[in-house]
Formats: sequence, C-alpha cells, structure tokens
Amino acid sequence: MEELWYHVDVNSAFLSWSAAHEIWIKGGDLDLRTVPSVIGGNEKDRHGIVLAKSGPAARFGIRTGETLVEARNKCPGLIIAPPEYDLYVQCSRALIQLLGRYSHHIHQYSIDEAFCAMDGTKNLWGNPVAFAQQIGAEIRRTLGFTVNIGVSDNKLLAKMASEFQKPDQVHTLFTWEIERKMWPLPVNELFWVGPATARKLRALGIRTIGALAASDLELLKRHLKKQGEFIWNYANGRDVSPFLRELPQNKGYGNSMTTPSDVTDRETAEQVILSLTETVCARLRADSMEAACVGISITDREFRHGSGQTTLISATDTTLEIYEAARSLFDRLWNHSPIRQMGVHTSKVSPKGHYQYQLFDRGLHDKYSRLDAAVDEIRKRYGEDCVQRAVFVGNRIPHMSGGIDKVKRTGVTKAV
Repeated sequence: MEELWYHVDVNSAFLSWSAAHEIWIKGGDLDLRTVPSVIGGNEKDRHGIVLAKSGPAARFGIRTGETLVEARNKCPGLIIAPPEYDLYVQCSRALIQLLGRYSHHIHQYSIDEAFCAMDGTKNLWGNPVAFAQQIGAEIRRTLGFTVNIGVSDNKLLAKMASEFQKPDQVHTLFTWEIERKMWPLPVNELFWVGPATARKLRALGIRTIGALAASDLELLKRHLKKQGEFIWNYANGRDVSPFLRELPQNKGYGNSMTTPSDVTDRETAEQVILSLTETVCARLRADSMEAACVGISITDREFRHGSGQTTLISATDTTLEIYEAARSLFDRLWNHSPIRQMGVHTSKVSPKGHYQYQLFDRGLHDKYSRLDAAVDEIRKRYGEDCVQRAVFVGNRIPHMSGGIDKVKRTGVTKAV
C-alpha cells in the first residue's frame, strides 16, 4: 500500500496558543497574532530571547532566537508576552488527541508538530488534500489556532510541504512534484541545511535545491562529508533521515536532544547529560521503577554515531547515581568531535525494590533518594521550573530536556 503522510505544524505555536487562550478563555480583546508581538523572557529586565513571533513582528525583521533587546530595537512598540509552558503542554495534548481521531498512527515530532499516517484512509475520509483542509478547519474552529499541513508520500516531503506559504494552509509535495515545487527553492530551505552549510554550498556554486540534487555526490562528500550525502538524498526527495524516524519502543526510559549549538567542551557536554538525566530519572520515579543499566549515545557534526552502556551494581532511580554512570561512559566514548545530538538511556528496569549498598557507600544513596523525593514533590506542587540546579541558572541548556518528553511526562505542569 502506498504511504500517505500528513505533517501538521502549528503556526507560531507558542504565540498562537497564548493568543487563543487570551481570547477564548480569558475573554480578552487583543489578538497577539494581529500586532507586532513575541513570546519571550522577562519584559521588565528584557532578558531572554524571542521564542515565537507574530506575522506583523516578522515584517520588522524580528527573528526567533534573537535577544529581546535586538527585537525591541527593530520595533520599539513591540509587545512581549511571557511564555506559559503549562498551557502549551495542554494545547499540544489537545492537538494530538484531535489528530488521533483520524489517523491510525501519530508520530509526535515535537511539542508543536506531528506526522499522521493516512495510508488506507481514502475510503474513510476521501480526497487526502480536501480532508487535510477539513482537519485544519476543525483545529481552527475547536482549538482556536491554525496549522499548516503538508501532504506527501514520505515524511521528509510532507515536512517540506508544511513549510511552504503560511499560515493556515495545506500544501502537497508528492515525489512527482519535486522538480516543479521543490527544486527551484533556495538551498537553505532544504531540511537540515543550516546557514553554515548553505554558505559552503553557495561557495561551490550550488544555490538551489535542484542544483544540489544534480550535484556530484562525491564532490559533496569531499566538502561536507556524511552530511553531504544526507542532504543530496533529501534534495532528491529520498527520506533517509535518521532525524525523522520514530524511536522504537523499548523496555527502558531514555531521552535525547539536539543541542542548541555544537558542543565542543566537556563542561557543556556534562550539563547536557545532567539535564537529560534529570528528565529520565523523574520519569523512573514517577512510575516507581528503577534501572540497572545506563547507556549514552552521541551523534557528532559529521553524523557519526557512537554509543555505550554499563551495568550498575544495583538498580537505582536517583539522578546523581545515573548521571555519574552516564558521565563516565561519555569520558570513554567521546573523541572530542563537535557534538550535535546526545542521549541518555536506561534499561533492565524493574519495580523499585531493595537497594544493594556498596561497602564505601556511606549512606549516599539514601541521601540522594530523599533529595530527589523532596524535589519531585516540590516540582509536582509548584511547577517543574521552581527548583533547578545552580549550574543551569542563566544557561542556554534547559535544566530538564529531552525532545517531546515534557509533553508526555507524568504530572508535568511546566516545561522549559
């Protein structure tokens, strides 16, 4: 059976969700989407960065990721609204619940986007493009925000299609439409081609996706190594991306994240490991489980992947014990290549039981366990961000990370 995928992407998610809540729930008059506005940090001290922007703000040249000071310099009358992470989790869940009524399989790719498998549904829902438009209209009518939906025969092209003209649009990009719809686009609009890669490609005379598709693969590999092979396949519409695959279900708890920038020093790498471990262990404790095996995975800038694991003397759910094991693995595994993605994983999980103390343990496990239990209770009552380790204060790396797990995490009230 021929594959059919929808990629559903919320338009300016954080800002749209805040705006819809202000109008629909609070009864406010101002729609943030219609004025120059952003979701950002503390408005009084103007710290933080732009997390999401409205269409009018974009016309002032405001970009996601720039500082609020830079954004205000471009638009002095800019409205800055604070993030409402608990609201965003609720909106994300509502979206996935709605999509689940129409698709036999949902792959949530991030908090504001998901792939829907729609193969075999034509007899149920009719023309896939017309039905995508119906879904978009239902989301707008019942949830109060808009989405773009890309329709294709593979995930990569569906994601590319959803990036076409916005907002509130449905676009197709089937394999047979690549030459007409995708190849004329600038090369920087291709999935996984960032500014640095785009500059290298332009230096080689490659300015469009079509030119990249027609390029010599060996030339690309010489200049861009493994990434050259990936993006050459993407330009030709081949869905070979390891970054769009759904992680298989396993008998363990794990998290991974693509780092905000390439990690080149041990201190930053350890912060990423600790951040991931915080989330993994919170999930273990919420389910009254503990793990006897810890693993770590690393993907570097050249897409080389490495992983390792170790078995613990006794199964545990404490953050510091699992972090120490993961950090030790990292020291043995890392070859100092710039890191793009990291993961911390646990396996050999079992219901929480008796801890096997080590000879020189000196009660550390009990102290760690009591500390984790106290922190879990405080976060459950007042929100995930009310307590965090000092190393993360003012840090670009969130104190609890890991893809979309904030949406799935038990008892979550806030996300970083």
